Amino acid sequence: MQENHEGYRSPFTWRYGSQEMRHLWGEVYKRKLWRQIWLALAEVQAEFGLIPSEKLEPLRSQVDAVDLSRALEKEKQLHHDLMAELSVFAEQASTGGGVLHLGATSADIQDNADVIRMRRSLDLLLEKLSDLLLEFADWVERQANEVVIAFTHLQPAEPTTLGYRLASYAQDLLDDWEELNRQRQLLRGKGFKGAVGSAASFVELLGAERFASFERRLAQRLGIEFFPITTQVYPRKQDYRLISALAGLGASLYKFAFDLRFLQSPSLGEWSEPFGEQQVGSSAMPFKRNPVGAENIDSLARQLALLPRLAWDNAAHSLLERTLDDSANRRSLLPEAFLMADEITERSTIILRGLQLHPLAMKHNLERYAPFAALERLLMNLVKAGADRQTMHARLREHALQAWSAIQQGAENPLVDLLSKDEAILAFLPANEVGKLMDASRYVGNAPQRALELAQQIKARLENPTL
Repeated sequence: MQENHEGYRSPFTWRYGSQEMRHLWGEVYKRKLWRQIWLALAEVQAEFGLIPSEKLEPLRSQVDAVDLSRALEKEKQLHHDLMAELSVFAEQASTGGGVLHLGATSADIQDNADVIRMRRSLDLLLEKLSDLLLEFADWVERQANEVVIAFTHLQPAEPTTLGYRLASYAQDLLDDWEELNRQRQLLRGKGFKGAVGSAASFVELLGAERFASFERRLAQRLGIEFFPITTQVYPRKQDYRLISALAGLGASLYKFAFDLRFLQSPSLGEWSEPFGEQQVGSSAMPFKRNPVGAENIDSLARQLALLPRLAWDNAAHSLLERTLDDSANRRSLLPEAFLMADEITERSTIILRGLQLHPLAMKHNLERYAPFAALERLLMNLVKAGADRQTMHARLREHALQAWSAIQQGAENPLVDLLSKDEAILAFLPANEVGKLMDASRYVGNAPQRALELAQQIKARLENPTL
C-alpha cells in the first residue's frame, strides 16, 4: 500500500525500524491484542460460571476482525480509543458482545497488552542482538593476533590487537544481552484488578476465595505473570527499567559507531563501513565516502539515551492510584524506544558484516607510533644491563621528542635509528638488541588470549541462553 506523506508522519513509521518491529507496535496489532485479552477474560469468566459459554463463539469468530475506520469514527464520539474498539467488537460479535469487559477497567486490557508487546519486541530484538554478537565473536577470532596501535585520549598509545579492541565492544554487548534477557524475565502485567487495583469488581463477581485462581488462570491464558500489587496500572517503574536497558544497548552501539567514525577519518584510515556502488556520500563533493551508517547509529542512540528520563517521570509522577499524564507520551515512548534499538542493532550488524579493513594504513600507523611505546621496555633492559635509570630516561626522552618533531613534519619515525646510533645506549646494549627491544609489535601482553576466551564465552552463552 502506498504510504500517504501529505501530512507529517513519524520517520519511525516508515524509515527506521524493521517491518516486524513496526508490526508489533502498529495500531491494528494492538487492537487485535485487546480483543484477544477481552476474549480470554470472557473464556475464563465462562469457566468460572460468570457468563454463558454459548456467548463465546461469536466473540471467537470476530476476534481478529479489526475495523480501524469504524473504530476511529466511534472514537470521535466517545473520545476513548479502547471504548471505541470495544464498541465495534461488541457490534461485530452480536449476541456475544454484551459480555465483553465484564468487571474490567481499561488498564486491565491496555497494560496487559503492552506487556505482551514488550515481551514479543524483546524476543525480536534479542534474536538480532544474538546475530550481532556472533558476528563480533567471529571477527574477534579472526583478528585476535592482528597488532594495531591503540589510542588513549585520542593520542597514539601502546599496541593492542584488533581482536582485543573488537572484544571490548562485544563484552559490552554481551552485558546488554544478559540485561535485556533479565528484563524480559521480570516483565509482569497488571492482571485484572480493576479501577484502583483493589480487584473489588472481580471479588464481587467471584467471591474473594476464588479471585486468586481466576487471575492465575488468566495469566496462563495470556502467557505472562502479573504483579501482586498494582494501582489502576502496573508500576511504571517497570517501563523505566526496561527502557534504561534499551538505552544501555544504545550506549554500547554508540561507542562502536563513534570509534568507527574516528578510525575511518583519512588521517587514520584503518577501517571504513561498507559503501554501495551507487551510494552518494555528499551532494556537493562527489569524492566523499562519509560514514553515514555509523552516524545514523549515533544519532538514534543519542535520542534513545533521553528516553529513560521520560520513563522516570512517568513512574515518579503517577500520583496516588493513577493519573493520565503518562498516557499520551507512552504512545510514542514505548514503540520508539524499541524501534530505535531495533534499527541501530540491524545497522550495526550490516556494518560489521561489510566492515572494510585497510591493512596498509594499520601497518603504517603501527610503524609510525608503536616505537614510542617500546621505550619503556628498552629503558628497563638498559637498567638491567647496568645503566643509570634517570640518565637513560633523559636520553630516551630527548630522542623521542626529536622523533615526534620529525613525524609532525611528515617524515617517517626515526626513533629506532636514533637510538641504535646513540653511543651512550650502545655502551650497554648492542644495536641489534636495541632494534629487537624497539619492536613493539609483540608488546601486547595476553590480549589475544583473553579476546579469544571472550569469543568462546559468547558462543557458548548464546548456544545455552537458559543457563
